[in-house]
Amino acid sequence: MRKHIRIKGPIRWLILIGLVCILIAFPVEWIMFLRSPNPSPLPPPPADAVYLQSTASIDSRVDDLLSRMTLDEKIGQMALTEKNSIHNLNDVANYGLGAVLSGAGAKPSDNTANGWLQLINGFRQSALRSRLRIPILYGADANHGNGNVPGSTIFPHFIGLGASHDPKLVQSIARATAEEMKATGMNWSYSPTLDLPQDFRWGRSYEAFTDDPALASKLGAAYVRGTQETSTPMPLAATPMDIGVNATIDVIATAKHYIGAGGMQWGSSSNKDFKIDQGKTMVSEEEIQAHYLPPFKAAVDAGALSVMVGLNQVNGEWISYDHHLVTGVLKGELGFKGFVVSDWYGAYEHSSTQYEGMVKAVNAGVDMIMLPFDYQNFVMNMRLAVKTGDISESRIDDAVRRILFAKFSAGLFDRSQPTQAGLSVIGSADHHALAREAVAKSAVLLKNDRVLPLSPKIGHILVAGSSADNVGRQCGAWTVEWQGVDGNWLLGGTSILAGIKQTVSSSTIVEYDRDAHFANTDEKADIGIAIVGEKPFAEGWGDNANPTLDQNDLDTIARLKEASKKVIVVLVSGRPLIITNELPKWDALVEAWLPGSEGEGIADVLFGKKPFTGTLPLPWPASVSQLPINVDQKTADGTKPLFPRDFGIR
Repeated sequence: MRKHIRIKGPIRWLILIGLVCILIAFPVEWIMFLRSPNPSPLPPPPADAVYLQSTASIDSRVDDLLSRMTLDEKIGQMALTEKNSIHNLNDVANYGLGAVLSGAGAKPSDNTANGWLQLINGFRQSALRSRLRIPILYGADANHGNGNVPGSTIFPHFIGLGASHDPKLVQSIARATAEEMKATGMNWSYSPTLDLPQDFRWGRSYEAFTDDPALASKLGAAYVRGTQETSTPMPLAATPMDIGVNATIDVIATAKHYIGAGGMQWGSSSNKDFKIDQGKTMVSEEEIQAHYLPPFKAAVDAGALSVMVGLNQVNGEWISYDHHLVTGVLKGELGFKGFVVSDWYGAYEHSSTQYEGMVKAVNAGVDMIMLPFDYQNFVMNMRLAVKTGDISESRIDDAVRRILFAKFSAGLFDRSQPTQAGLSVIGSADHHALAREAVAKSAVLLKNDRVLPLSPKIGHILVAGSSADNVGRQCGAWTVEWQGVDGNWLLGGTSILAGIKQTVSSSTIVEYDRDAHFANTDEKADIGIAIVGEKPFAEGWGDNANPTLDQNDLDTIARLKEASKKVIVVLVSGRPLIITNELPKWDALVEAWLPGSEGEGIADVLFGKKPFTGTLPLPWPASVSQLPINVDQKTADGTKPLFPRDFGIR
């Protein structure tokens, strides 16, 4: 007979409480283990390790380093973290983070070029304290110059460069931008944008060169070459791989937003605050191949080391999760050797959990996740995904191999730390001269009733308009702040008004009033120049069902017309505006786009110091009912645009 022992009283309750505590504590301990950095017990590599030898080939250095890495060290390389989410600088080394970015206007407390240099050097030094001393990538949206840093040269946004149709100019601008980035320690540029906008109601239209795949291919490839130019000057058709096996570059270029961006349908946005940005692109495989893919093929052929996938859907699938387009087409068909990075929160936004989104994105072929915040959870989720088999170690090895290939190609392991002495290149005289040239070449003359060019010796000029003395509006968004600056604070450069004053003769009278309230209108001025346009905006915050001049600008032009014999309208905008009914009232019309910091470039073409050579990079609609306009310039309603692509009076 078996004897049963019965536990009575307080002892039984103590045992039960203990068991409950164990059950509760175990998963917490497990989660903390997954989340925490796991310093490798392995020793540091020997000083003669192949990956530390600058004379070894890039492929052999990648192979050697990858063979020495633990799983945790590989996972860290796949994390792209926003700088404000890293509260302990040691975490860069402890988690082995692969990259850091400044997003949405994130800047140092000392918002100067030197402040940026010290900030980035701090992250760099932390990364070099890790076991394998793998340098970080530091990325930023340098869309039209290194606009994050006050004092940098601000070039025209891409829509203006598209109007120049000049790949040599574009390559020079990319090179100048890379030089100003490198001086502050930035080594990764989220440019060029190769989107093809067919509906200018989209708030990101100005970030693209054109809606024409051929022109976007030509200019995009030139921008990649300029960004990734080595210390050995490269011919227009060369890539870093053509210079030599160990040629290194200063800044990595990013071709974005792969793929189909610009073809989204109005009203299809997944973001409740937007209308078309992050929306749906519905196209056939043939249209993808013929229309959207060529600019990315050109960028890959030019040596682009990173590609950013967009936040849009193509035929119902988010690009971040599309294995066919990311792995099959980009990596397979195009032979892309660099790494694929997701856009802001793009791996997570459309899944029920961060874990699910991460797994889908990595398995689709995304190599680096722009988290952009919680790197601890990313590490935990990646460890768990490998343990459960949801992500294979071979997929991780492929991703990390691509990231390391880019880092070695950029010479990050062999580069000395940038110093304060190198900051002199920022806003240099040569770069300002280049920007001024670009402004003149980007301007498009759309109407001219025997008014232009003006004589510098003209007697009396009235200048008015919301954008006349406003460098912030000239520069647009992605300048110091994510949404830009409406005004002149924190910005150097020269306004268009200042450029006019610097161009005319000493005998010319130039009067300015923003709203055209001029005191004496009995005797009309020889000419009135209205400089008007849109306030700065970024991304979907610029989605607008009917982009046109606001009533204040229209009233200003009307008052200026009453006070002047002739009126010239200069539009400062990142896209065409609906002006069909107003155009007959104006004597001349100039589209300046978003020219950047050098307003003298507009004065140069107004006064004939430089000829008008720019032409429209995309069709200019007569009404919103014509939108979208396809690549063959066929409008939605079948009527003709106000101006066709490539129009411009010369």
